[in-house]
Amino acid sequence: MNHILRVAVAAVVTGVLVSLIVAQADPRPHPLDEDAALDLLGHTLKHDGIYKNRISLNCVTYGTEETTEAYFGFVLRENHNAKCGGDPETSPVVDRYRVYRKSGKIEWLEPVSGNWQPYNPAKMK
Repeated sequence: MNHILRVAVAAVVTGVLVSLIVAQADPRPHPLDEDAALDLLGHTLKHDGIYKNRISLNCVTYGTEETTEAYFGFVLRENHNAKCGGDPETSPVVDRYRVYRKSGKIEWLEPVSGNWQPYNPAKMK
């Protein structure tokens, strides 16, 4: 009986170790869901100060315009109210972004050319 117990314990320990090794060998993050993608975008824009000289981030709203298997498409709109000013009947687009689910890569829609560009805060300020 002692031998059988030792073999069973060894098998369980081996299984746990193999599972840990396999988990560490696949470092790919889980794809972002919509909330995580929006959090990443908001944090990135705030951290990089993209709008600090243009508009308060308290005066923009984020909306989801597109959802695909590859990315989420977000729009930033001016928030017109008593605090932020502007015509409350309008909410002009400030910018559009894509956040890719697997990589977390962000793209920005360059408004003049209408082409998607890699997110580069130096070119956007």
